[in-house]
Amino acid sequence: MLWYILGALGAYMLGSIPSGLLVSKALGEKDPRTAGSKNIGFTNVLRVSGKKAGILTLLGDIGKGLTATVIAQVLEAPRLWVLLIGLAVVLGHIFSIFLSLKGGKGVATALGSVLGIEPVLGGCLFGIWIGAVLMFRYSSGGALTAFLGFPILAFLFKEDMQLVFFSLGILGLIVYGHTENIRRLANGTESKMSLFSS
Repeated sequence: MLWYILGALGAYMLGSIPSGLLVSKALGEKDPRTAGSKNIGFTNVLRVSGKKAGILTLLGDIGKGLTATVIAQVLEAPRLWVLLIGLAVVLGHIFSIFLSLKGGKGVATALGSVLGIEPVLGGCLFGIWIGAVLMFRYSSGGALTAFLGFPILAFLFKEDMQLVFFSLGILGLIVYGHTENIRRLANGTESKMSLFSS
């Protein structure tokens, strides 16, 4: 039990690493916390620091979730603890200990977490997110569409109630991170984006 608790804490610490901030600084780009939505996630880094920084941020954030859950499974942690570790890494991203409990919105790290636990399901979520963004050009709308469908897909794919509860937890975190985006979407003031902008 102690090792599993330490694993969850380690996942939280891993999730807390601010990929977007580190990538922007390494490339000599603007601090994403000072421009745009002032968020360290993929979308704002893409807008503020350009395509290269955005893609590296996306890969870094996905990698955090994927690494945490894959390692947990390689070490043969019980299913419940794999899911808790997957949740912890997303919590770390949103409430980073390195940024005074501030961080990103959790989308890419959550996708990585799900990919590590259920690759097919994670791939479906990623496809829904990308498809919705390409269709409507709202990154936030794409993320919300994908994760609103997560509990349904989790049940249909596996009929695993632990996975369903995990999906509901992830959905709650994603909705929390997108509170302002939801308000702007409702008001018609949300900024559109292109995945292929420079």
